[in-house]
Amino acid sequence: FIQTESSCMKLSINQLKYLKSLHERKYRQKYHNFIVEGVKLAGEVLVSGSFEVEMAVAVPDWLEKNKALLRNVANIVPVEEGELKKISLLTTPNQVLLVVKQPEINFDAHAAFQGFTLYLDDIRDPGNLGTILRIADWFGISWVICSPGSVEAYNPKVVQSGMGAFLRVKCTEMPFEDLQAQLPSLPVYGTVLDGQSIFKENLQCPAIIAIGNESRGLSSDIQSQLTHRIAIPKGPGGGAESLNAAVATGIVCAFFNANLI
Repeated sequence: FIQTESSCMKLSINQLKYLKSLHERKYRQKYHNFIVEGVKLAGEVLVSGSFEVEMAVAVPDWLEKNKALLRNVANIVPVEEGELKKISLLTTPNQVLLVVKQPEINFDAHAAFQGFTLYLDDIRDPGNLGTILRIADWFGISWVICSPGSVEAYNPKVVQSGMGAFLRVKCTEMPFEDLQAQLPSLPVYGTVLDGQSIFKENLQCPAIIAIGNESRGLSSDIQSQLTHRIAIPKGPGGGAESLNAAVATGIVCAFFNANLI
């Protein structure tokens, strides 16, 4: 790569149209691709070698420094920062944007028997899902299953807030009844406001942990399938109506993890 302004290209109209289309779910599903932005995340993807990278759009300096990592990327587009800004969803566009192939993820019921599986019922906020994936990554939870109505794992805001969790945590979409059909013997813990204090619960592993929608909680259908109704008790004088879904997930996962150590 030649590090001069003259080596930079302007994105074609078709390239711009295609890259911007990946901001929308329907086109990510159509092309089976998603966007990864930023030096840290792009570096992690390329180092892992576990994802196929269709295109790298980056400033020449970054391309020059990362030649070795880009040896398997066929479509490399050197651009100025102004071109990156046209396709970026970041407030301050970074030095690189990758177009990455979505992997085929088939749920492995056998692997789910090795620990906890998170089930997310209608989680709509991308920041919440990204944070939950990061929590799962921290605690070594291999599988996060989303209900069909949830935000998808390859939403750009999920990818950013997950801080690379998608590289290690498998996330797929499945109705709850299908998951339970594959794991019929596992206990199902669900967070509900009128549940038993999690700190008094005799926790079992492996298990399914169900987390509800940010405002409505768990659906009545899923609540009817719970074997254990759990809650995070308020502290003395606590006044908040509810906890953020990601915060609640972090507390629950920490307590489950503490009981395994």
